[in-house]
Amino acid sequence: MNPLVLTSRHPVAVTFRAVITILLIGFLFFPVYWMIATALKPNNQIFVQFPSLVPTEPIIANFWRALSQSNLLGYLTNSLVTAGGSSLITTTLAALAAYGFAKYRFSGRFVMMNFMIAAQMFPFAVILISLYPMMQAAGLLDTLLGLTIAYVVFALPPAIYILFSFYSRLPNELIEAARIDGASELTILRKVVLPLSQPALISVAVYSFTWAWNDLLYSLTLVTSDNLRTIGPGLLLTFFGEMQQDWGGAMAAAIMASLPAVIIFAFLQRFFVAGLTSGAVKS
Repeated sequence: MNPLVLTSRHPVAVTFRAVITILLIGFLFFPVYWMIATALKPNNQIFVQFPSLVPTEPIIANFWRALSQSNLLGYLTNSLVTAGGSSLITTTLAALAAYGFAKYRFSGRFVMMNFMIAAQMFPFAVILISLYPMMQAAGLLDTLLGLTIAYVVFALPPAIYILFSFYSRLPNELIEAARIDGASELTILRKVVLPLSQPALISVAVYSFTWAWNDLLYSLTLVTSDNLRTIGPGLLLTFFGEMQQDWGGAMAAAIMASLPAVIIFAFLQRFFVAGLTSGAVKS
């Protein structure tokens, strides 16, 4: 064997992979660690020229201040309503549209699909510019319903594409067999197609939920009342301003605000990955 050729089990190759893995993990999770460390620091340790990596005098006062000096629970509730509502609506509409595009033959279906996918080429702000006057004319500005609809508008095209890819690989024999047995189209969709597409449906639901949960631009523009704000603009306008920069309270609030999305993704991650990477029928 050529001594210059390294196998995958060679000590040098193993060490190299370990170093790369550690660097990637550090790169991905250091911001999370820094957020936690900042939330545990008093202000005299945050506003210094060279802040320490580890809190020398950890405190929990920032967490109490985040709960008492902000409408954090209200912001979380509004985010759950808008993100959960948009996730449910997006998943339902995307499932119906994608199934129609994948399993029914009608003129112009590929043109319509291409137009939907092309909508993703436009930046968030460009879509918002056209969406704002429509919301204003419909009287949906500064409402949770209007914000939910705005989230659906942006999340629906990629959701349809994900489900279309899945349904296109679903064997037509299953549907034809159900039709021969006398099942209606709605029954086929409800009892045959949807159970088989559970991973894809969950991946679409998680994608639309996390996008709406993390949004700042749409919620900051379409909602102006403090009692209707979601978590992003609510924390931004509470802890930061012209006369204050409360990084400790903001990081503590951000940790508590991140927990719902983290918990949901932790429970559904295997379905999310399966829905994005597979189009096969369950065995």
